[in-house]
Amino acid sequence: FEEIEDYTSIDLRKIIFENPDNKLNLTQFTQICIFTASYAIFRTFVSEKDFQNKDVEVMLGHSLGEYTALACSQKISLKDCSLILKKRGELMNDAVPPNETGMAALIGKDSNFVQKIIDKNKLNLQIANDNSPMQIVLSGKKKDLMGSKDLFLNNNVKKFVYLNVSAAFHSKFMLNAQEELSQKIEELTFSDNEINIISNYDADIHNKTFSIKVNLQKQMANKVNWTLSIEKLEDVGEKNIIEIGPNKVLSGLISRISKNFDIKSIAKVSDLEL
Repeated sequence: FEEIEDYTSIDLRKIIFENPDNKLNLTQFTQICIFTASYAIFRTFVSEKDFQNKDVEVMLGHSLGEYTALACSQKISLKDCSLILKKRGELMNDAVPPNETGMAALIGKDSNFVQKIIDKNKLNLQIANDNSPMQIVLSGKKKDLMGSKDLFLNNNVKKFVYLNVSAAFHSKFMLNAQEELSQKIEELTFSDNEINIISNYDADIHNKTFSIKVNLQKQMANKVNWTLSIEKLEDVGEKNIIEIGPNKVLSGLISRISKNFDIKSIAKVSDLEL
């Protein structure tokens, strides 16, 4: 915690443990706080379990988590990752005027089904997260999201849930922010090692620095292809997944994509007994 606080000049422990003025709900702080907690859990796991990166074939993460994977795999330094995520949070927070755009989760149908409804009805919406065959997240203007709710429910989507987020992430509304962040990513130093990365942008396995960087530069304004990413893991024969982070959301999503993984989730100290 102290190291990342030094890099970012943010009192992360105060925000995480005391949450003054509800700062944890502000995108500019949320991202760096989640990253810090996740990275601390990973380092504790490595220390307690004598775990080494050479034991890992592939790392991946969901949206913000892709940056965490890059830091944990030592593709980028902790300092660089901390600073780029501070910038990412600020850019995403300021990308659009408050309360104009948002996101909604659709439960019960896959991305192909949802995309067909969007196309057929010429909806001004985008799929932001393909989380599982049963959960899709849309981004768009709030009025367009609200106007589409009954249409989706009438087309056998089980639930339509507005999300408590500040903007329409992973959509065209992030293009200007993505362009500015891309310039910062271009300046980062990436290191080569044996660990492969599955990128959110194309759901493919990469080891070359150039492709990892280019996909990261495209991530903010494009869909998180989580379903395809997990299917890629399955295709290459991976069986064991360790989820690191302050929640167990991804384990639930993965189990809805495939039943062929042994998944362990480490979110607190007691989970280290796994």
